[in-house]
Amino acid sequence: MTTFHTSAIDGLDIFYREAGSRDNPTILLLHGFPTSSHMFRNLIPALADKFHLVAPDYPGFGNSSMPGVDEFDYTFDQLAEIVEKFITAIDLKQYSLYLMDYGAPVGYRIATKHPERVQGLIVQNGNAYEEGLGEFTEPTKAYWNDPSAKNAKPLRDFLSLEGTKWQYINGARNPEAISPDTWNMDQLFLDRPGNAEIQMALFYDYRTNPPLYPQWQEYFRQYQPPTLVVWGKNDAIFPADGAYPYQRDLKEIEFHLLDTGHFALEEDGDAIANYIRQFLTSRLHPISA
Repeated sequence: MTTFHTSAIDGLDIFYREAGSRDNPTILLLHGFPTSSHMFRNLIPALADKFHLVAPDYPGFGNSSMPGVDEFDYTFDQLAEIVEKFITAIDLKQYSLYLMDYGAPVGYRIATKHPERVQGLIVQNGNAYEEGLGEFTEPTKAYWNDPSAKNAKPLRDFLSLEGTKWQYINGARNPEAISPDTWNMDQLFLDRPGNAEIQMALFYDYRTNPPLYPQWQEYFRQYQPPTLVVWGKNDAIFPADGAYPYQRDLKEIEFHLLDTGHFALEEDGDAIANYIRQFLTSRLHPISA
């Protein structure tokens, strides 16, 4: 059974989903933009018999607190710090990281700071290489270089229902298999007063991630975390060009390109759950009390 909780971190209520026995290996599930832990709603019960699963919502996302941009510094450094404090608050000692979209820059900041805690990586359309920054990111790069109203407009437009729906159905082999509840749920959160400013702050701060790619890649090479790549190969946001380079730096890697788009769990959740089960079961054992 999935249960729903909040943890008080630095005056914020951080919402999270949890399932499975703490006697089993933990998987910390880090969501992407513009969604929340809701993206893991089906994966969590699919794995809860053998794993302990925890999925938080970042500040400004999902059911966590949403302070305004004048009250909280919406940067990836800050999101990672809140998640790190959350990990301590709920007493997670070791875990595998599921990294998707924004979950990658959040999770890799934590992994490079505490490599001894990370038992494995599950990478689903989570970028750590320059090769993964393709044509889609050009408007964002323009905004990094000049955060003018003109350069902000295409990014603000992307926060619309049309933009959110596109993220779910673009690249999907069968768009009719994807529930509209997904984009409608995300849009309810995006449309809250003040949330557009939060998302624009994070779009701008994303510029801090590529300079960290060499550090993350060095972490891969030095610590060699067992890594499962399950990547929607039709993703226009983080294309498969960003998936292949993981094979350069990691020795113990299992690599799967899936015939779907950005939110691969929506179409291939069962396959991803099976890959995770097989991959981690062969490498991890129940954590002793």
